[in-house]
Amino acid sequence: MPYPNNAEPATEFDRLVAIDHQHILHPQHHPSEHEKPLLWTKGEGIYLINDAGERFIDGLSGMWNVSLGHGRRELIEAATRQLETLDFATAYAGSSHRPVIELSELLSGVVYPSIKAFYFTSGGGEATDTSIRTARYFWRAQGRLEKSKIIARKLSYHGSTVGSASATGVDEFSDGFGPRLPGFLHIESPYPYRFVNPNPLKTQGQAAADLLEEAILREGPETVAAFIAEPVQGGGGGILVPQDDYFPRIRAICDRYDVLLIADDVITGFGRTGRWFGLEHWGVNPDIVQFAKGITSGYVPLGGIGVSARIKGVLDHAEPAKRWWHGYTYSGHPVGCAVAIATIGVLKKEGLIERTEKVGTAFLRRLQAELADNPNIGDVRGQGLLAGIEFVEDRATKRTFPGAANVGPRIKAELLRRGLCTRVLSDVVCLAPPLTATEDELDRIASIVIDTLSQPFDRFKA
Repeated sequence: MPYPNNAEPATEFDRLVAIDHQHILHPQHHPSEHEKPLLWTKGEGIYLINDAGERFIDGLSGMWNVSLGHGRRELIEAATRQLETLDFATAYAGSSHRPVIELSELLSGVVYPSIKAFYFTSGGGEATDTSIRTARYFWRAQGRLEKSKIIARKLSYHGSTVGSASATGVDEFSDGFGPRLPGFLHIESPYPYRFVNPNPLKTQGQAAADLLEEAILREGPETVAAFIAEPVQGGGGGILVPQDDYFPRIRAICDRYDVLLIADDVITGFGRTGRWFGLEHWGVNPDIVQFAKGITSGYVPLGGIGVSARIKGVLDHAEPAKRWWHGYTYSGHPVGCAVAIATIGVLKKEGLIERTEKVGTAFLRRLQAELADNPNIGDVRGQGLLAGIEFVEDRATKRTFPGAANVGPRIKAELLRRGLCTRVLSDVVCLAPPLTATEDELDRIASIVIDTLSQPFDRFKA
């Protein structure tokens, strides 16, 4: 095995990293961020342990997904039992199996009341592509061939496949790969901290929602298939919690112009916000919901979508030759479904949905109270066990630090030095600890963040 500069590695860590550098392309790959990576070897509860035996709090639940923490026996045993009985069987039309059937029935009891049937994928990006294709199929099957445009929001994240990246409202996910697919457009996010209300006669939430109506009318309602939105914008926006009147108005606009509403609950599903699914906070029901991450607590890949009875009816009554020609090999994988069933069982048995709302409120209030006096903290926001701390160079103008100041990476490194591994997304420290974190553990996370961020940021400037 050749190594850089033909030098033999000094340690086992060096050997593994050398192989990593040679043979792996990482998500959002760039070698400048991977010279000395964290090499994880074990997970215990809310902790990740590296090759040196050092323990770090998993402040983002892996990638927003390990909601039950690491090492849950119920999930491990569910996967093992399923592997010992039926490791794989297709769920294509003409075949089925008990885990996918039981999971579908279980989901129907916890999801939005509007959702009646489910299709499973391997993750969130595939779920977005499935939602888009389903929305377009739904209208075409009814003879409305022009109704194909998808409206999304800036600062949204819906995945990195060709289709889901076209819906994603973060330019970096498209700029280096050529133009987005045609038929996708983006409106401004509600982003309460930064949204500039153009109409003083409307609330901020109403004005932000009305941007959807303006876009539909500009494009022509007969051309718009769906609007896709995260209940709380996480992976692109940095925990953007909308105004209380935003989504009810969005739902009314979609109804007015016969546009499907797709709720991207990949991050916000399965209790993360203190509800089973995010739009429940505002009493809104979508036509399509997409999910992944927390459905298996990240233990095995699984995602999917749920659709309304109206949509399922169109799919059920299509001519066989013009059926919904969509499918993935691993749709409804029996092991993924078995782990999902176990995950939902733990969420119910331990009352984690209700608990998340309670402890999340206390967690957020402490962060807000103890960071309020720092002139470099612009906004502290959150919902359930999602929290975002936005830092600024100047609070009065909300001016951000220049990228060359390298503030975000320095904050991330300092948090890591203090034992907290989490994500700093542009100018926002993001927190999404496991739903199983004890109150003492949440206090520990808050203390690390507060100790790191409570003083002015001069020490973080390059």
